[in-house]
Amino acid sequence: MSSSLSGRTVLVTGATSGIGYETARQLAERGATVLLHGRTPEEARAAADRLVATAGADAALLRPVAADFVRLEEVEDLAHAVVREHPHLDVLVNNAAIAAPERHTLTADGNEIAFQVNFLAHYLLTGLLEPALTSAPGGRVVNVSSAFHRTATIQWSDPQRLRRYSRLAAYAQSRLALTVFAADPRVTAVSVNPGVCETGLLPLYGHEGAPAAEGARHVVRLCDPATEIVNGAYHDRSERVAPATAATEERTVRRLNKLADLLVGHTG
Repeated sequence: MSSSLSGRTVLVTGATSGIGYETARQLAERGATVLLHGRTPEEARAAADRLVATAGADAALLRPVAADFVRLEEVEDLAHAVVREHPHLDVLVNNAAIAAPERHTLTADGNEIAFQVNFLAHYLLTGLLEPALTSAPGGRVVNVSSAFHRTATIQWSDPQRLRRYSRLAAYAQSRLALTVFAADPRVTAVSVNPGVCETGLLPLYGHEGAPAAEGARHVVRLCDPATEIVNGAYHDRSERVAPATAATEERTVRRLNKLADLLVGHTG
C-alpha cells in the first residue's frame, strides 16, 4: 500500500459503521490522521476504541468528533471545532447517510430528514470547512453517492416533499443533490458510488451486497493525493463515468446552492 496518505488529515462523516467505519480503518492503516465522526461523542469514541482493539489502529491517529446531522446547529459546532483544531484539513469524506423513513419526517430545522442528513448537513459542513480545506493546495472533498442518483429529480418547488412523499424518491433526491454539489467550484470535489455493500442502507438496494471494506476501498483511493481528480467527476467504484445529466449543469449547481443556502439559513 502506498503511504501517500501518511501525515494527512481526513474527516470522515458517518464513520461509526459500514463504509464510513471501513474507510476510517483503511485511512488510519495508511498513516492518515482520521477525524472519526459519529452522531454522539459516545458513538464516535466507541468506534475509535473498536478500531484500536480489533483492527490494530494507532490510537494517536484517531480523533473522535460528533454531531447529529438532524440538528444543523450541531453541524456548525462540529465545523467550527474542526477548523479551530485542524486549520489544515486535507480531505473531507461526506459519507453519513440514512435511508429515508417510511413516513414523511421533518427535522427540527424544518427539512425532510433524508435531504438534511444526506445532503444539507454535508453542504453546510463543506462550506464551513472551506478555509481549512483550501489552506494548502490539494484539499479535496469525496462525496459518497449512489447509483440511485440517476433515478432522482430535485423537486425545486417542494424539496421537502410535503405534497407527495415516497421514501425511495426522497432518498434518491438526497443522493442526486450531493452528486450535483460535487461540481460546486468552491472546493475540489468528486462523487463515488461505492457499489451495493452490506451496510444499514442495503435494504434499499436488495438482499446482497459486497463487504463494506470493498466499497471503502473505492472511497480511500479518491482520498489519496496520488489519485488525480477532476472537480465534479463521478466515479462508479473504480471507474470514472458520466453522472446523471443534472449533475453536470452549471445552472442546476447554482440553483441547488441557492436552495441549500436558504434551507441551512445561510444566505450570500
